[in-house]
Amino acid sequence: MKKRGPLLLFFISLIMLLSGCSSKLLVLDPKGPVAKTQSNTIIFSMIVMAGVLLVVYVLYIYMLTKYRATKANEGYEPPHIEGSKWLELTWTIIPVIIVVILSVVTVRSTNAVENVPVGYEDQKPLVIYASSSDWKWHFSYPEEGIETVNYVNIPTNRPIEFRLYAFGPITSFWVPQLGGQKYAMSDMVNKLNLVAEHEGSFMGKNSNFSGKGFAHMEFEALAQSPADYTKWVEDVKNTAAKLTEEEFDKLLDTPVVGRKTYSSTHLEFRPAPEGANGGHHHGGDADAKDNTGTMDHSNMEDMDSMDHSQHE
Repeated sequence: MKKRGPLLLFFISLIMLLSGCSSKLLVLDPKGPVAKTQSNTIIFSMIVMAGVLLVVYVLYIYMLTKYRATKANEGYEPPHIEGSKWLELTWTIIPVIIVVILSVVTVRSTNAVENVPVGYEDQKPLVIYASSSDWKWHFSYPEEGIETVNYVNIPTNRPIEFRLYAFGPITSFWVPQLGGQKYAMSDMVNKLNLVAEHEGSFMGKNSNFSGKGFAHMEFEALAQSPADYTKWVEDVKNTAAKLTEEEFDKLLDTPVVGRKTYSSTHLEFRPAPEGANGGHHHGGDADAKDNTGTMDHSNMEDMDSMDHSQHE
């Protein structure tokens, strides 16, 4: 009975560990091409590691069985044998081959997830600025001229370009079923390309510990059909209040808030940091429009100068 104690404790610890890592297990249930690429890479790596362990354990059991001490060979002294160059070469080359294979797969998958997914290159991406503050997420839609807090709605089968930055400490934007995480920092904008190929509600979170309110930084990513998404945007424009600078400052100062929706964005008076992965900042047409729908000339000049810098 005493021998069962440690085994029981091991299984209990394993169950508790898996229950605490439910968000991490979601990466094996991908709902988009980016997450699918990452899931395939993880599964391939696990298969390779399982194969290595299988070979090691088989050889381990074989050696224990074949060369174990028994009464039949009691007092036996094996002869001195020089090392085999072929064996030494074999167990040196095999690990090198395994590392090379894993490296190639990792580099290729990393390059794939950094770009717009294959098959969606010709589509115009929907740009969404995702900014974090203590302890919430702000999602600004410059093309639609709307903003949400602690939830983000996206259309299915369309590339989404999240532009990430932070009002405060470094955070990490992560929707496990749509793709990997990427950091949001205060003085730069990082890009994250995702696509949702299935409708549904997916959990998003901050995966980088950033302070006492870290646990509150979860949000819903709702993937809708294009028609439903368009209807939702129109409803927001017609029913939600505008986001003023005073309201936004209040949001930044309030530690924990619920879901909120606005018919304008904070990009109009608090633009994102310039630069995206060392690239350029686009505010979208909605960034340069005032509340009357007219184009501000100073903003037009800024956008023209940025366009010229891009061509250069």
